[in-house]
Amino acid sequence: MTAARTIGIGLCGLGTVGQGVWKHFGRMRPELESRLGARIVLRRAAVRNPSRARGVSVPPSKLTGDAMAVATDPAIQIVCELIGGTGIAREVTLAALARGKIVVSANKALICAHGAEIFAAARRHGGHFLFEASVAGGIPLIKAVREGLVANRFPRIYGILNGTCNYILTQMRERGREFAEVLADAQKLGYAEADPSFDIDGIDAAHKLAILAALAFGRPVAFDAVYVEGIRRVSALDIAFATELGYRIKLLGIASHTEAGIETRVHPCMVPHSAPIARVDGVFNAVVAEGDFVGRVMLEGRGAGAGPTASAVVADLIDLARNRWTPVWGAAADALSGAPSVPMSAHFGPYYIRLMVVDRPGVIADVTAALRDHGISLESMLQRGRSPGEAVPVVLVTHETKESAMREAVARISSLDTVMEEPTLIRIEAG
Repeated sequence: MTAARTIGIGLCGLGTVGQGVWKHFGRMRPELESRLGARIVLRRAAVRNPSRARGVSVPPSKLTGDAMAVATDPAIQIVCELIGGTGIAREVTLAALARGKIVVSANKALICAHGAEIFAAARRHGGHFLFEASVAGGIPLIKAVREGLVANRFPRIYGILNGTCNYILTQMRERGREFAEVLADAQKLGYAEADPSFDIDGIDAAHKLAILAALAFGRPVAFDAVYVEGIRRVSALDIAFATELGYRIKLLGIASHTEAGIETRVHPCMVPHSAPIARVDGVFNAVVAEGDFVGRVMLEGRGAGAGPTASAVVADLIDLARNRWTPVWGAAADALSGAPSVPMSAHFGPYYIRLMVVDRPGVIADVTAALRDHGISLESMLQRGRSPGEAVPVVLVTHETKESAMREAVARISSLDTVMEEPTLIRIEAG
């Protein structure tokens, strides 16, 4: 009888995701080995402090403070890079690939910063780099776009890519509370980091969108081309007006392929409350892929956390153990698209504008004159109550117009002495 082959696995990083992977293998090893026809051995785990207590029980002999020792260990065939960041993570990844190893990563920032170098190293040395866990956690999104939907072209792909922001916006809507209050609660509950800027300023979602656009459109990652705007300026007042107008506010990442090129943007959007993605609440993520053959497909699930992310990491490990992989972006490196990036200034769509203005005659005439002079027409206007001499909110909804014209008009409106604070501008999406 032929002995089963042994697959040695090493973990670089034993934080939330690393512990999730360790637990997953501990619980499911017999089933996984049965499905693979191979023996799985977790050989080593690199950590910053081997003596620190953790949420998993790891034999001291398997712990090391040297991540490079895991990457270069000849008994390890698959390296899980779960360190995060772009410094040591890059060095470990390149060292493993240089030895023809397989690297599985959840590191979206690393892919955006050094993806071209990493994928070239994998090709050059016969290694492989898989990253299902880098986008939308446990949702098998990369596999779906790159494999399951490979027969489709995608005019547009978009979604909720950050659970922290989605949780905050959901709580603001359901409880009528302001952003700062809900953020503080999210930090106490562990849904937001002590420094939440990576999430709430849209950077996390932008990393994921850059990867998603590369997959959907078969081109290299172009993180620098993504327009990024977070949710700090979304107020409870805006959410209440959105509800009145029949919308919900979501932070969306949107990638579109047009005749002009590829547009990638992350920002708060108003989507119709009847749209499926509008009903995705709490910490959940969801992505909508619009394929030319399959039509609209939406995938929804938990986008972060130990369990979902570990599930995606282990799924990559199993694919590799079965000798199953596809080209990184679904096409050979020399077949990638050279489509240009479309700047945000060229975006075309409808807008929500909320102003705080002094309630006195002539104010609305001045505002609408600014819009008229920039070729912007109004669909509707809301003004609640009268308070002569005091600041009152005025909401304007425009027909489709160009972003550059909208920004010029808003700048002029901001300069009016009757406008008491910077206007709030939120783009409206069909959903």
